[in-house]
Amino acid sequence: MATPQTAPRRISVINGPNLNLLGVRKPEIYGRTTLADIEATLRAQAAELGYEITFMQSNHEGDLIDAIQAARTASAGIIINPAAYTHTSVALHDALEAAELPVVEVHLSNVHQREPFRHHSYVSPQATAVIAGAGAQGYELALAFLARHLG
Repeated sequence: MATPQTAPRRISVINGPNLNLLGVRKPEIYGRTTLADIEATLRAQAAELGYEITFMQSNHEGDLIDAIQAARTASAGIIINPAAYTHTSVALHDALEAAELPVVEVHLSNVHQREPFRHHSYVSPQATAVIAGAGAQGYELALAFLARHLG
């Protein structure tokens, strides 16, 4: 595993199920910004901060776990929007714990203003910070926080 002195200047951005539909699925909740828009914004912001990002989205839990495991040695930190897996996946919790990296959990909507089942997160106990309800800007806030946290 990378140490703080040898940590790569890379941050992994991992997106869970249905986020490929951003901009068209429930725009009144998730906004009209697409995932491609978010990626472009983050790539530019990361470059300004002296980082590069890897960016992925999958509707499959195992793909997300593989990305977290790959980040363990390839990245200095993780930004994750686990989407619905937030509330169901002990496996994501365990993968993030094993990664031993700083993690920022992002949610476009304020999950605490929504249905009660969305109030619990299996990811939050492994997160250094949680950003919810800031829309697409939450990713930008997460990247700025993580870059500053990493130093």
